[in-house]
Amino acid sequence: MHDAPATPASLAVPSVEPPKGSEMDSPEGATVRSEQKYRKFLKSLIRKQPRDLLLVIGTGVSAAVAPGIPALCSWRSCIEAVLGAAEQLEVLHPGDVAEFRKKVAKERDLLVVAHDLIRKMSPRTGDTKPNFFQDCLMEVFDNLEQHIQNPVVLQSILRLMERGTMVLTTNYDNLLEIFGQQQGKPMESLDLKDKDKVLQWARGHVKYGVLHIHGLYTDPCGMVLDPSGYKDVTQDPEVMEVLQNLYRTKSFLFLGCGETLRDQIFQALFLYTVKNKVDLEHYMLVLKENEDHFFKLQADMLLHGIKVVSYGDCFQQFPEYVQDLTAQICKQRSPDADRVDSTTLLGTSCVDCAKRKLGESGTDSPKRIKESDMPSLE
Repeated sequence: MHDAPATPASLAVPSVEPPKGSEMDSPEGATVRSEQKYRKFLKSLIRKQPRDLLLVIGTGVSAAVAPGIPALCSWRSCIEAVLGAAEQLEVLHPGDVAEFRKKVAKERDLLVVAHDLIRKMSPRTGDTKPNFFQDCLMEVFDNLEQHIQNPVVLQSILRLMERGTMVLTTNYDNLLEIFGQQQGKPMESLDLKDKDKVLQWARGHVKYGVLHIHGLYTDPCGMVLDPSGYKDVTQDPEVMEVLQNLYRTKSFLFLGCGETLRDQIFQALFLYTVKNKVDLEHYMLVLKENEDHFFKLQADMLLHGIKVVSYGDCFQQFPEYVQDLTAQICKQRSPDADRVDSTTLLGTSCVDCAKRKLGESGTDSPKRIKESDMPSLE
């Protein structure tokens, strides 16, 4: 699930040059290209200030960024990849591998399967750090940075973060943090169990922090697959208050989040604990494969205060849509952008004023101040 509708809207999405050999080269592709060119955005979304948004990143983002790693594409793919690694490393009995594969094929609640798999490959004593499960994850997610093929979505997310957008994810991977560090950003991966960091992040003091509500693959003992694992968090009134306040005061924008609203931890933190959700304004980008299903989902989600928006009818349109949506949001002027504090910023119209001040401060021959020396207002 990931998209945006052809309903109320504003500026058109520019056409995107498709990769050679793609379906976009066909006559049918020309129609898709034409439709994409005139796709519109919801004005209520593109008029949001970046600092008023909170991005919720799901597996669809990882799948778009690193398509070469199947384990990043979905829960099912991730569990299958871990089972494959366990089989290759011979850390799980062949009979257990076969049994888990049957469960993956028929079980709807894959979080339960993943939880059982972790238990199976971990020591039985208390909270001892998992052993073979960690080895399997390292095998599956080895050298993530080498698999970043399409960084468009990550570039868009970083652009929003630079302007104050907050980010949380249900993913175990740290692709965003890796990419951000490559761009020179002081990225931080945050865990819900670190109360002090969570409070700082929720209050807007960790600009490049990414909150992993399920934990991170590099720390398997910190990975949590059901709300009971976060009992201390959900029972801490201070933490719950600041997190729920985000859901009440920010507009959550769900990117690549097919199963997030069914996620028990997300439900425990936000969905079922915040009242009067119908009064809120959140957004979810989804793929519109089936028209009837899409419009039913759209109606159902409004009851949760979530506007479902289609980014197109094929997943390949997702990165470009996010890129163009980000461009539109970042074009919005901040309400206080025109307010210039003379003690900190100098607008180009204040050059003469600056000269006078330099003269008044006792400088006999003040240097000429060029426009190029002025701080940027962006």
